[in-house]
Amino acid sequence: MKIAILTGASSGLGRAFAGRIHEVFPEIEEIWLVARRTERLEALAAETNAVRMVPVPCDLLNEESYRSLIGRLQAEKPEVRLLINNAGCGFLGAFADSNEDEQLRSIDLNVRALTRLTRAVLPYMPRGARVLNTSSIASFSPNPNMAVYSATKAYVTFFSRALNDELRASGRSCTAVCPAPMNTEFLTLGRVAGHSRMFERLPYETVDEVSLGALKAAKKRKAVYTPRAFYRFYRFLCRILPDALLIRLGRT
Repeated sequence: MKIAILTGASSGLGRAFAGRIHEVFPEIEEIWLVARRTERLEALAAETNAVRMVPVPCDLLNEESYRSLIGRLQAEKPEVRLLINNAGCGFLGAFADSNEDEQLRSIDLNVRALTRLTRAVLPYMPRGARVLNTSSIASFSPNPNMAVYSATKAYVTFFSRALNDELRASGRSCTAVCPAPMNTEFLTLGRVAGHSRMFERLPYETVDEVSLGALKAAKKRKAVYTPRAFYRFYRFLCRILPDALLIRLGRT
């Protein structure tokens, strides 16, 4: 059985990925939809018949729940052709005034869970398989008022680029997708909506364009994919401009 594993599948970009996987990777026979909200996963699984959707309720930060997912992987031993690490979170606000539990959750989910799951799934990924990690344009430079979030996404981008090089010899690949703001639950749950002039000024992307572009980039084995020329130019600027200037420009 050739499968895809998709985390953060219950909303936003994750839902868009679920609907697009078969379009770019028609060989995939089954998609494991991984997220905490069972009812949303079941609703998503019932929406399409293009490929079999399997709800796999799992809280990646809960040890028992995570072990259940890994146990299922060990029992069924599927051929994982695509792993999409899309689960993540972030919160707007000055670090000194922030909620400690929320910031630690960002680190645990964006960094630790992604790393841990990737390591667990790789033995089931044969030659030709792809890993796709959701990062952010926030990974290109430090972002005041989203200090922890941008730091975790910098990890995702750098980890993905290095892993892509390591996997090349085995015919596998890893791609980091670095999207700009999208109209998803992230803006509300992270208390970004209505509280950031920077986010209000930036051009928004859609989950449909990001998901399709990211999957196509993974198909081509690109190390990093940044949607839209505007943000690709920003990525270029982040390579050549001093960090002090980028930090001032990146204040959210």
